[in-house]
Amino acid sequence: MSSPKQFELLGLSLQQLTDVATSFGQPSYRGRQLFEALYRQRVASLDEASTLPKAFRTQLGTSGYTVGIPREEKVYRSTDGTERFLSVFSDGQSVETVWMPEGDLGESGDGSEAGEEELRDYRRATICVSSQVGCAVNCQFCMTAQLGIIRNLTAGEIVGQIHLVLNRHSVDIEKERINLVFMGQGEPFLNYDSFMQAVRLLHEGTGIPLSRMTVSTSGIVPRIEQFGKEPMRPKLAISLNASNDTVREQVMPLNRKWNIEAVLDAVRDFPLRSKERVTFEYVLLDGVNDSEANARELVRLLRGIRCKVNLIALNPGPGIEFGMPSDERVGRFKEILEDAEIPAFVRKPRGRDIYAACGQLKKAELVEIA
Repeated sequence: MSSPKQFELLGLSLQQLTDVATSFGQPSYRGRQLFEALYRQRVASLDEASTLPKAFRTQLGTSGYTVGIPREEKVYRSTDGTERFLSVFSDGQSVETVWMPEGDLGESGDGSEAGEEELRDYRRATICVSSQVGCAVNCQFCMTAQLGIIRNLTAGEIVGQIHLVLNRHSVDIEKERINLVFMGQGEPFLNYDSFMQAVRLLHEGTGIPLSRMTVSTSGIVPRIEQFGKEPMRPKLAISLNASNDTVREQVMPLNRKWNIEAVLDAVRDFPLRSKERVTFEYVLLDGVNDSEANARELVRLLRGIRCKVNLIALNPGPGIEFGMPSDERVGRFKEILEDAEIPAFVRKPRGRDIYAACGQLKKAELVEIA
Protein backbone atom coordinates (compact mmCIF):
# COMPACT_ATOMS: atom_id res chain seq x y z
CA MET A 1 0.00 0.00 0.00
CA SER A 2 1.48 3.38 -1.00
CA SER A 3 1.97 6.08 1.63
CA PRO A 4 -0.27 9.16 1.45
CA LYS A 5 0.87 12.21 -0.48
CA GLN A 6 2.78 14.67 1.70
CA PHE A 7 1.34 18.13 2.39
CA GLU A 8 3.69 20.62 4.05
CA LEU A 9 2.06 22.99 6.52
CA LEU A 10 4.92 25.47 6.81
CA GLY A 11 4.21 28.36 4.46
CA LEU A 12 0.44 28.37 5.02
CA SER A 13 -1.22 31.49 6.42
CA LEU A 14 -3.44 31.63 9.52
CA GLN A 15 -6.58 31.47 7.34
CA GLN A 16 -5.24 28.51 5.36
CA LEU A 17 -4.34 26.65 8.57
CA THR A 18 -7.79 27.41 9.98
CA ASP A 19 -9.30 25.89 6.84
CA VAL A 20 -7.17 22.77 7.35
CA ALA A 21 -8.32 22.47 10.97
CA THR A 22 -12.01 22.91 10.20
CA SER A 23 -11.78 20.40 7.34
CA PHE A 24 -11.05 17.79 10.03
CA GLY A 25 -14.06 18.87 12.08
CA GLN A 26 -11.95 20.86 14.52
CA PRO A 27 -13.05 24.24 15.95
CA SER A 28 -11.60 27.22 14.12
CA TYR A 29 -9.35 28.20 17.03
CA ARG A 30 -7.26 25.10 16.29
CA GLY A 31 -6.00 27.01 13.25
CA ARG A 32 -4.52 29.67 15.52
CA GLN A 33 -2.96 26.97 17.72
CA LEU A 34 -1.46 25.33 14.65
CA PHE A 35 -0.16 28.70 13.43
CA GLU A 36 1.48 29.39 16.80
CA ALA A 37 3.04 25.93 16.91
CA LEU A 38 4.50 26.20 13.40
CA TYR A 39 5.83 29.75 13.53
CA ARG A 40 6.21 30.99 17.11
CA GLN A 41 7.20 27.65 18.66
CA ARG A 42 9.00 26.50 15.48
CA VAL A 43 8.06 22.83 15.95
CA ALA A 44 9.99 20.41 13.74
CA SER A 45 7.30 17.70 13.82
CA LEU A 46 3.60 17.48 14.58
CA ASP A 47 4.39 15.41 17.68
CA GLU A 48 5.98 18.53 19.18
CA ALA A 49 2.77 20.58 18.75
CA SER A 50 1.61 19.75 22.28
CA THR A 51 -1.09 22.46 22.32
CA LEU A 52 -3.04 20.40 19.77
CA PRO A 53 -5.03 17.32 20.80
CA LYS A 54 -3.17 14.12 20.09
CA ALA A 55 -6.09 12.80 18.05
CA PHE A 56 -5.92 15.83 15.75
CA ARG A 57 -2.16 15.47 15.35
CA THR A 58 -2.68 11.83 14.44
CA GLN A 59 -5.36 12.79 11.91
CA LEU A 60 -3.00 15.26 10.27
CA GLY A 61 -0.16 12.76 10.14
CA THR A 62 -2.17 9.88 8.71
CA SER A 63 -3.58 12.28 6.08
CA GLY A 64 -0.07 13.10 4.88
CA TYR A 65 0.48 16.45 6.59
CA THR A 66 4.00 17.28 7.79
CA VAL A 67 5.61 20.44 9.18
CA GLY A 68 7.97 20.83 6.24
CA ILE A 69 11.26 21.97 7.81
CA PRO A 70 14.08 20.91 5.44
CA ARG A 71 16.59 18.26 6.40
CA GLU A 72 20.03 19.37 7.53
CA GLU A 73 22.38 17.49 5.21
CA LYS A 74 25.67 19.03 6.30
CA VAL A 75 27.09 22.03 8.15
CA TYR A 76 30.46 23.58 7.34
CA ARG A 77 32.01 25.69 10.11
CA SER A 78 34.41 28.57 9.54
CA THR A 79 37.23 29.68 11.78
CA ASP A 80 35.34 32.98 12.28
CA GLY A 81 32.21 31.25 13.63
CA THR A 82 30.20 31.39 10.40
CA GLU A 83 28.24 28.25 9.54
CA ARG A 84 27.11 27.15 6.08
CA PHE A 85 24.06 24.87 6.13
CA LEU A 86 23.16 22.58 3.25
CA SER A 87 19.38 22.14 3.53
CA VAL A 88 17.54 19.44 1.57
CA PHE A 89 13.84 19.65 0.67
CA SER A 90 11.31 16.87 0.19
CA ASP A 91 11.99 16.61 -3.56
CA GLY A 92 15.74 16.19 -3.01
CA GLN A 93 16.69 19.71 -4.15
CA SER A 94 18.89 21.70 -1.80
CA VAL A 95 20.04 25.23 -1.01
CA GLU A 96 22.49 26.86 1.35
CA THR A 97 21.79 29.10 4.31
CA VAL A 98 24.45 30.95 6.30
CA TRP A 99 24.55 31.70 10.03
CA MET A 100 26.84 34.61 10.97
CA PRO A 101 27.23 35.41 14.67
CA GLU A 102 28.25 39.01 15.07
CA GLY A 103 29.23 41.65 17.62
CA ASP A 104 30.17 41.20 21.25
CA LEU A 105 28.01 40.51 24.25
CA GLY A 106 27.58 43.55 26.41
CA GLU A 107 25.78 45.92 24.07
CA SER A 108 22.02 45.92 23.68
CA GLY A 109 20.12 46.18 20.42
CA ASP A 110 19.75 49.94 20.60
CA GLY A 111 23.46 50.49 21.18
CA SER A 112 23.20 51.10 24.91
CA GLU A 113 25.13 49.11 27.47
CA ALA A 114 23.48 45.85 28.47
CA GLY A 115 22.76 45.07 32.10
CA GLU A 116 24.21 42.01 33.79
CA GLU A 117 20.99 40.00 33.40
CA GLU A 118 20.66 40.87 29.70
CA LEU A 119 24.33 40.07 29.16
CA ARG A 120 23.67 36.41 29.89
CA ASP A 121 20.95 36.09 27.26
CA TYR A 122 21.78 38.60 24.57
CA ARG A 123 23.17 37.45 21.24
CA ARG A 124 23.28 38.96 17.76
CA ALA A 125 23.47 37.08 14.50
CA THR A 126 22.57 37.38 10.84
CA ILE A 127 21.05 34.63 8.72
CA CYS A 128 21.61 34.80 4.95
CA VAL A 129 18.63 33.17 3.25
CA SER A 130 18.18 31.63 -0.23
CA SER A 131 15.05 32.23 -2.32
CA GLN A 132 15.68 29.95 -5.32
CA VAL A 133 17.53 26.76 -6.14
CA GLY A 134 20.23 28.28 -8.34
CA CYS A 135 19.81 31.67 -10.00
CA ALA A 136 18.88 32.98 -13.44
CA VAL A 137 20.57 36.40 -13.20
CA ASN A 138 24.04 35.12 -14.21
CA CYS A 139 26.25 37.68 -12.44
CA GLN A 140 29.75 36.82 -13.65
CA PHE A 141 31.43 37.18 -10.25
CA CYS A 142 28.99 34.89 -8.41
CA MET A 143 29.40 31.13 -7.97
CA THR A 144 25.62 30.60 -7.70
CA ALA A 145 25.32 31.71 -11.34
CA GLN A 146 27.17 28.57 -12.39
CA LEU A 147 24.16 26.50 -11.31
CA GLY A 148 21.66 28.30 -13.53
CA ILE A 149 18.07 28.35 -12.32
CA ILE A 150 16.58 25.06 -11.15
CA ARG A 151 13.38 26.17 -9.42
CA ASN A 152 11.79 28.68 -7.08
CA LEU A 153 11.42 27.96 -3.40
CA THR A 154 8.00 27.96 -1.79
CA ALA A 155 7.25 30.33 1.07
CA GLY A 156 7.44 27.35 3.42
CA GLU A 157 10.88 26.37 2.12
CA ILE A 158 12.15 29.92 2.66
CA VAL A 159 10.77 29.99 6.21
CA GLY A 160 11.96 26.43 6.80
CA GLN A 161 15.60 27.31 6.16
CA ILE A 162 15.42 30.00 8.82
CA HIS A 163 13.65 27.80 11.36
CA LEU A 164 16.22 25.06 10.80
CA VAL A 165 19.06 27.44 11.66
CA LEU A 166 17.21 29.12 14.55
CA ASN A 167 16.40 25.74 16.09
CA ARG A 168 19.96 24.51 15.59
CA HIS A 169 21.16 27.43 17.71
CA SER A 170 18.23 27.40 20.18
CA VAL A 171 17.47 31.05 19.41
CA ASP A 172 14.96 32.89 21.58
CA ILE A 173 13.50 35.51 19.21
CA GLU A 174 12.12 37.48 22.17
CA LYS A 175 15.56 37.97 23.73
CA GLU A 176 18.07 37.80 20.87
CA ARG A 177 18.68 40.13 17.93
CA ILE A 178 18.45 38.15 14.71
CA ASN A 179 18.79 39.87 11.33
CA LEU A 180 17.66 38.28 8.09
CA VAL A 181 19.25 39.12 4.76
CA PHE A 182 17.62 37.66 1.65
CA MET A 183 20.93 37.58 -0.16
CA GLY A 184 21.62 33.87 -0.55
CA GLN A 185 21.08 31.76 -3.64
CA GLY A 186 18.63 33.22 -6.16
CA GLU A 187 16.99 36.55 -6.97
CA PRO A 188 14.14 37.14 -4.47
CA PHE A 189 12.27 39.47 -6.83
CA LEU A 190 12.07 36.69 -9.45
CA ASN A 191 10.23 34.64 -6.82
CA TYR A 192 8.30 37.62 -5.51
CA ASP A 193 5.03 36.13 -4.23
CA SER A 194 6.70 33.32 -2.27
CA PHE A 195 9.32 35.70 -0.89
CA MET A 196 6.69 38.18 0.32
CA GLN A 197 4.53 35.42 1.82
CA ALA A 198 7.60 34.21 3.73
CA VAL A 199 8.27 37.75 4.98
CA ARG A 200 4.73 38.08 6.31
CA LEU A 201 4.89 34.72 8.08
CA LEU A 202 8.32 35.42 9.57
CA HIS A 203 7.08 38.77 10.88
CA GLU A 204 3.54 37.92 12.03
CA GLY A 205 4.25 34.33 13.04
CA THR A 206 7.90 33.81 13.97
CA GLY A 207 8.13 37.32 15.41
CA ILE A 208 11.11 38.79 13.53
CA PRO A 209 10.75 42.59 13.12
CA LEU A 210 10.63 43.92 9.57
CA SER A 211 13.34 46.41 10.56
CA ARG A 212 15.72 43.45 10.92
CA MET A 213 15.08 42.11 7.42
CA THR A 214 16.82 43.26 4.22
CA VAL A 215 16.23 42.01 0.68
CA SER A 216 18.80 42.40 -2.08
CA THR A 217 17.81 42.58 -5.73
CA SER A 218 19.95 42.78 -8.85
CA GLY A 219 17.57 45.42 -10.17
CA ILE A 220 14.24 43.91 -11.25
CA VAL A 221 12.63 47.30 -11.86
CA PRO A 222 8.91 46.34 -11.96
CA ARG A 223 9.32 44.48 -8.67
CA ILE A 224 11.14 47.38 -7.01
CA GLU A 225 8.11 49.50 -7.86
CA GLN A 226 5.71 46.84 -6.53
CA PHE A 227 7.80 46.35 -3.39
CA GLY A 228 7.53 50.04 -2.55
CA LYS A 229 3.73 49.70 -2.35
CA GLU A 230 3.76 46.80 0.12
CA PRO A 231 2.09 47.63 3.47
CA MET A 232 4.80 45.65 5.27
CA ARG A 233 8.24 45.12 3.80
CA PRO A 234 11.92 44.63 4.66
CA LYS A 235 14.61 47.18 3.85
CA LEU A 236 15.83 47.37 0.26
CA ALA A 237 19.33 46.74 -1.09
CA ILE A 238 20.35 47.05 -4.74
CA SER A 239 23.24 45.03 -6.17
CA LEU A 240 24.78 47.69 -8.41
CA ASN A 241 28.42 46.61 -8.89
CA ALA A 242 29.38 49.13 -11.57
CA SER A 243 29.46 52.85 -12.17
CA ASN A 244 28.49 52.73 -15.87
CA ASP A 245 26.46 50.53 -18.19
CA THR A 246 29.45 49.23 -20.16
CA VAL A 247 30.99 47.61 -17.09
CA ARG A 248 27.65 46.56 -15.58
CA GLU A 249 26.66 44.71 -18.75
CA GLN A 250 29.98 42.89 -18.62
CA VAL A 251 29.53 41.69 -15.04
CA MET A 252 25.70 41.65 -14.85
CA PRO A 253 24.02 40.73 -18.17
CA LEU A 254 20.65 41.70 -16.63
CA ASN A 255 21.72 45.31 -17.22
CA ARG A 256 20.71 44.91 -20.88
CA LYS A 257 17.08 44.70 -19.73
CA TRP A 258 17.16 47.23 -16.88
CA ASN A 259 20.14 49.54 -17.09
CA ILE A 260 21.56 51.75 -14.36
CA GLU A 261 19.33 54.70 -15.25
CA ALA A 262 16.18 52.56 -15.04
CA VAL A 263 17.23 51.07 -11.71
CA LEU A 264 18.12 54.46 -10.19
CA ASP A 265 14.87 56.01 -11.45
CA ALA A 266 12.98 53.27 -9.61
CA VAL A 267 15.04 53.92 -6.49
CA ARG A 268 14.42 57.68 -6.63
CA ASP A 269 10.66 56.99 -6.70
CA PHE A 270 10.89 54.42 -3.89
CA PRO A 271 8.95 55.55 -0.78
CA LEU A 272 11.55 55.46 1.98
CA ARG A 273 10.40 55.46 5.59
CA SER A 274 11.70 57.91 8.19
CA LYS A 275 15.50 57.55 8.61
CA GLU A 276 15.56 54.70 6.06
CA ARG A 277 18.25 54.53 3.36
CA VAL A 278 18.54 52.32 0.31
CA THR A 279 21.68 50.19 0.41
CA PHE A 280 23.75 49.88 -2.74
CA GLU A 281 25.99 46.82 -2.83
CA TYR A 282 29.12 47.14 -4.89
CA VAL A 283 31.40 44.13 -5.43
CA LEU A 284 34.87 45.43 -6.21
CA LEU A 285 36.66 43.53 -9.00
CA ASP A 286 40.36 44.17 -9.46
CA GLY A 287 41.01 46.39 -12.47
CA VAL A 288 37.38 46.25 -13.63
CA ASN A 289 35.23 48.56 -11.47
CA ASP A 290 37.51 49.61 -8.59
CA SER A 291 39.39 52.66 -9.92
CA GLU A 292 39.23 56.19 -8.54
CA ALA A 293 37.43 57.16 -11.75
CA ASN A 294 34.79 54.49 -11.05
CA ALA A 295 34.34 55.84 -7.53
CA ARG A 296 33.80 59.37 -8.85
CA GLU A 297 31.31 58.08 -11.43
CA LEU A 298 29.44 56.35 -8.63
CA VAL A 299 29.32 59.58 -6.63
CA ARG A 300 27.69 61.32 -9.59
CA LEU A 301 25.14 58.51 -9.99
CA LEU A 302 24.09 58.47 -6.35
CA ARG A 303 24.01 62.20 -5.69
CA GLY A 304 20.65 63.17 -4.22
CA ILE A 305 19.63 59.61 -3.28
CA ARG A 306 19.23 58.81 0.42
CA CYS A 307 21.52 55.81 0.50
CA LYS A 308 24.57 54.05 1.84
CA VAL A 309 27.07 51.87 -0.02
CA ASN A 310 28.36 48.48 1.06
CA LEU A 311 31.70 47.77 -0.61
CA ILE A 312 32.53 44.09 -0.99
CA ALA A 313 35.97 43.00 -2.13
CA LEU A 314 35.44 40.03 -4.46
CA ASN A 315 35.29 36.69 -2.67
CA PRO A 316 37.14 34.34 -5.04
CA GLY A 317 36.07 30.85 -5.98
CA PRO A 318 36.39 28.12 -8.63
CA GLY A 319 35.27 29.30 -12.07
CA ILE A 320 35.41 33.01 -11.18
CA GLU A 321 37.82 34.80 -13.52
CA PHE A 322 37.98 38.14 -11.72
CA GLY A 323 40.56 39.03 -9.09
CA MET A 324 40.43 40.55 -5.62
CA PRO A 325 41.34 44.24 -5.36
CA SER A 326 44.04 45.33 -2.93
CA ASP A 327 43.15 46.78 0.45
CA GLU A 328 44.61 50.08 -0.74
CA ARG A 329 42.23 50.27 -3.74
CA VAL A 330 39.26 49.35 -1.56
CA GLY A 331 40.24 51.98 1.00
CA ARG A 332 40.69 54.69 -1.62
CA PHE A 333 37.29 53.87 -3.21
CA LYS A 334 35.63 54.19 0.19
CA GLU A 335 37.45 57.45 0.89
CA ILE A 336 36.17 59.08 -2.32
CA LEU A 337 32.57 58.16 -1.47
CA GLU A 338 32.89 59.46 2.07
CA ASP A 339 34.49 62.71 0.87
CA ALA A 340 31.29 63.20 -1.15
CA GLU A 341 29.25 62.58 2.04
CA ILE A 342 27.97 59.19 0.86
CA PRO A 343 28.10 56.74 3.80
CA ALA A 344 30.30 53.83 2.74
CA PHE A 345 31.23 50.64 4.55
CA VAL A 346 33.57 47.80 3.68
CA ARG A 347 31.80 44.53 4.35
CA LYS A 348 34.05 42.17 6.27
CA PRO A 349 34.12 38.77 4.55
CA ARG A 350 32.56 36.03 6.67
CA GLY A 351 33.10 32.32 6.12
CA ARG A 352 35.39 32.75 3.12
CA ASP A 353 37.32 29.60 4.11
CA ILE A 354 34.16 27.48 3.73
CA TYR A 355 32.76 29.27 0.64
CA ALA A 356 30.04 30.94 2.69
CA ALA A 357 30.92 34.56 1.86
CA CYS A 358 28.96 36.86 -0.45
CA GLY A 359 28.85 35.41 -3.98
CA GLN A 360 30.28 32.05 -2.96
CA LEU A 361 27.11 30.02 -2.33
CA LYS A 362 26.85 27.17 -4.80
CA LYS A 363 26.29 23.74 -3.35
CA ALA A 364 28.50 22.31 -0.66
CA GLU A 365 28.91 19.02 -2.49
CA LEU A 366 30.07 20.85 -5.65
CA VAL A 367 32.85 22.85 -3.96
CA GLU A 368 35.96 21.19 -2.61
CA ILE A 369 36.70 22.46 0.88
CA ALA A 370 39.94 21.57 2.61
